[in-house]
Amino acid sequence: MQITEKAPYFKGVAVMPNKEFKEIQLSDYRGKWLILFFYPLDFTFVCPTEIKGFAANYKKFTDVGAEVIGCSVDSQFSHLAWIEQELKPLPFPLMSDISKNISRAYNVLVDDSIALRGTFIIDPEGILKSIVVNDTAIGRSIDETVRTLKALQTGEMTGCGWQPGETTLGK
Repeated sequence: MQITEKAPYFKGVAVMPNKEFKEIQLSDYRGKWLILFFYPLDFTFVCPTEIKGFAANYKKFTDVGAEVIGCSVDSQFSHLAWIEQELKPLPFPLMSDISKNISRAYNVLVDDSIALRGTFIIDPEGILKSIVVNDTAIGRSIDETVRTLKALQTGEMTGCGWQPGETTLGK
């Protein structure tokens, strides 16, 4: 698995924003940019901050034609219990990878146990465009994920520290 290659296929049961279980797969997101983020477990310390962070910033992704999926090795029942404990619906699905096959395919599975904090940006054709993986103790930057997505969407080169709205190094 590498940048510019097809993203590994995935299929799994997710808790949808309406709290129903539904099987989703990579091909469901064809034609849209996709942010697929992995995290270790629902009921931990750092993970809830990230799930809430993606939820709070979800509109920033959808405004530019992207969707978001969260994924961990928890069951769909654990995902639902976490969502219900938070008393707020999530605007994106949380997908179960209880088999660990998706985490393994995306090379974020540690000790055949839990996933690292992996963030994958997949383009509308299903091609991997960005991979960022953090240790389990380090939360990711949602702002950097948004910035990277927008830089990729320009289709041009962007310099160090480029911000949306600035000129690119392209044509």
